[in-house]
Amino acid sequence: MAMHPDEIPVTARLVQQLLADQFPEVAHLPVREFRSTGTVNAVFRIGDGLLARLPRLTRWAADLDREARWLPSLASRVPLSVPVPVFLGKPTGHYPSIWAVYEWIDGSPYTDDAVDDEVAVARALADFLTHLHRIDIADAPGAGRRPLAELDAMTREALTAARDLIDAEKALAAWNHAVGAPVWDGTPVWIHTDLLRPNLLVRGGRLAAVIDWGGTGVGDPAADVIAAWSVFGSPGRAAFLAALDVDEQTLYRARGFALHQAAMIIPYYRTSNPAFVSSAVRTVEQVIADTA
Repeated sequence: MAMHPDEIPVTARLVQQLLADQFPEVAHLPVREFRSTGTVNAVFRIGDGLLARLPRLTRWAADLDREARWLPSLASRVPLSVPVPVFLGKPTGHYPSIWAVYEWIDGSPYTDDAVDDEVAVARALADFLTHLHRIDIADAPGAGRRPLAELDAMTREALTAARDLIDAEKALAAWNHAVGAPVWDGTPVWIHTDLLRPNLLVRGGRLAAVIDWGGTGVGDPAADVIAAWSVFGSPGRAAFLAALDVDEQTLYRARGFALHQAAMIIPYYRTSNPAFVSSAVRTVEQVIADTA
């Protein structure tokens, strides 16, 4: 099912044709669709060792450009695996966007059952972010969300629209608690910006990789602290926040960003991506529980 108006149709046959035209050295490998909760790219396995990502909308081509430009520089400076593009494909008459091929990273998306110890994983992610936030690269692009006050009206509308799936009254109270946080005016740090469960890969019960870097750049570190609610439950959240030594104002901004993102997901993907919606509902519930 298409998730967006004007979504570009992509099939395994199309990917095979693109490979044959542009990267014939791997065109002999079998191509099969890889189903996930991802909303930005259609994803296909190429053999056992490669992965193709093709934007569902042409405006998201910029995300792949950003990954191709910056991930090679970031990969060697962080303690977990990140995906580095192997090939960057060009638009054609059959497919109107750039696209990319990456090395496959073994692992499964984060779930409670996939991890052996939530607290240990929370500390591992905090260590990863500590390394990431210390990276200093010249000419880094800006990243992150607008101040919470600028997101106020749309967040309230989305939370209200989701009242059949969430406790909207408590969610709005949690939003009120966060939205008054002062606007961040600190030194920008390198951030991922989209730390949701599907973007964390687990292998052998431990955190192995952080994927989907299309929004990366420098900005407010609170953008990455959202994992406290979007990924972890109470024990992991406490360990994660303590390991990062998060101050009160960053905590408020991060809680607001987590709630805003989840709120926007629920009404938009309600019918097209129910698994993604379920994850967003869980995030709202975690924010409510942590604000009470």
